[in-house]
Amino acid sequence: MENENKNISCQTLPSLLSSFVDTFVDFSVSGGLFLPPPPPPPETSTTTLQTIFPQPTRLVAIGDLHGDLYKTKQALRLAGLIGSGDHWCGGATTLVQIGDILDRGGDEIKILYLFEKLKREAFITGGRVICMNGNHETMNVSGDFRYVTREGLEEFKEYLFWYNVGNCMKKMCHGLIGNFVDPLDGLGDSFRVSMVRSEEVLSGMRARYAVIRPDGPIATRFLSGNQTVVVVGDSIFVHGGLLPNHVEYGLERANEEISEWIRGVKGEVERDLVRGRDSMVWSRRFSSELAKDCDCAMLEHVIKTIPGVRRMIMGHTIQESGINGVCDNKAIRIDVGMSKGCGNGLPEVLEIMGNSEVRILTSNPLYKRGNESALIAEKKDGLGVLIPEMGPNQVEVKA
Repeated sequence: MENENKNISCQTLPSLLSSFVDTFVDFSVSGGLFLPPPPPPPETSTTTLQTIFPQPTRLVAIGDLHGDLYKTKQALRLAGLIGSGDHWCGGATTLVQIGDILDRGGDEIKILYLFEKLKREAFITGGRVICMNGNHETMNVSGDFRYVTREGLEEFKEYLFWYNVGNCMKKMCHGLIGNFVDPLDGLGDSFRVSMVRSEEVLSGMRARYAVIRPDGPIATRFLSGNQTVVVVGDSIFVHGGLLPNHVEYGLERANEEISEWIRGVKGEVERDLVRGRDSMVWSRRFSSELAKDCDCAMLEHVIKTIPGVRRMIMGHTIQESGINGVCDNKAIRIDVGMSKGCGNGLPEVLEIMGNSEVRILTSNPLYKRGNESALIAEKKDGLGVLIPEMGPNQVEVKA
């Protein structure tokens, strides 16, 4: 009789039980987050990633984060996007995180979950959170783990453990499907890692590969929905740099094919998109802190071929002087190396208002009222007119 009652419960409440298991697993691996319900699907059923977005009243861009949850929250608070309990308080703001959440730190999955939570919370207030793929996301999907840390490997091992525990719980009930992930399944010899290959490291690599390879649960859930290039109003965002051949290839096409590759639908993706020094996520053509070393003519050509775009915003290359612009501020570089594992710089974020006013929000104590001369000396190409307002230090970028 007890088994009969159990089967009846499982038959009548499979959806509820599955949701409970998923919530339990998410809470266990995210650092204690409860995710709000996801937004409803769009009215038109399509799997195509949105590439072009309208100009919001306020746009905030955050650079590379590299597994540093503490600095991530600092940057979000600096931008006024999270408040008590790390909940979204940005209203209708659009946030773009330009990629490289992965590698060099130990809180990669926790950051992925934080942004997933913020996406759902922002939707409720008319805001939007856009997460992008950088070269470290595409490297990890490819099984290239040169820049992982031991802490990062442990975090992925813990995720795989709880993911499989959740699926075991689902399999205890008839009618629920639990897809186990075997860390040895499909394991190849292409791993690259910068640390000694002890058995502990290898087990972490196997777990990481199992969940982040194409069609893996982390790859599918968090990375396949990321854009690799996106236009928001009059700004185009890309992790490394956008070259003429990328525009000719097609921005929507590039996003869709990279997403299909991450989901395991497409076996390979064009090298010019995610591999090689001139790919979208690796290029540094416009990233040198010396303006004379940036290809401004090529940048001008690229921008003119994309209707309505005035500037390109990119990460990937650490700017030791902070967020800055070159080529008459048509190239704005926002990777300030804020992660503890990659520069440990002071958080800065970029803010663009609806009238296309561009400012830098910085936590650098140098940028205080009265230090205008020091500020201008630090910034490049005329960036650095201090805005004397309360709150975070703000620096105007003259377009």
